[in-house]
Amino acid sequence: MNHRRQVFGLLGWLGLTLAAAALGARASIEAAAFYGQLALPGWAPPASVFGPVWTALYLMMAISAWLVWRRGGWRSHRATLGLYVTQLVVNVLWSWLFFAWKLGAAAFVDILLLLVLIVATMLAFARRTPLAAWLLLPYLAWVSFASALCYTVWQLNPAVL
Repeated sequence: MNHRRQVFGLLGWLGLTLAAAALGARASIEAAAFYGQLALPGWAPPASVFGPVWTALYLMMAISAWLVWRRGGWRSHRATLGLYVTQLVVNVLWSWLFFAWKLGAAAFVDILLLLVLIVATMLAFARRTPLAAWLLLPYLAWVSFASALCYTVWQLNPAVL
């Protein structure tokens, strides 16, 4: 694969992943204010932590997908990269379920599905290039933490979520 194609591939995966991030952010426009009004556990991070963490995670996710893609393109890894795109959709959906539509139970089910999809994506990526799987490890760790937080916040705020 030539250098130019690799650069455009990286830009494509960054574009797709950051577009998903933007779509999720659109649902989260009032997230900081909403989050501040919720009853939160003592271990909940401040709202200001989420933006920088997610930015770093989305960048690592895009690079991870690109590393797999550059080993033969979409045709060679259709199922593996399709799994990545699927988990991206489920990721975006969580923001809408939790922040826009305030559906705590559905958001919790969604994030559990997201965890399964992240693990499946990591396993599939590891077969192509181990570094791609390792780059998703912080994402898995954060979503695991977010799952516990989602459940706890949902339980602490039954009238709102």
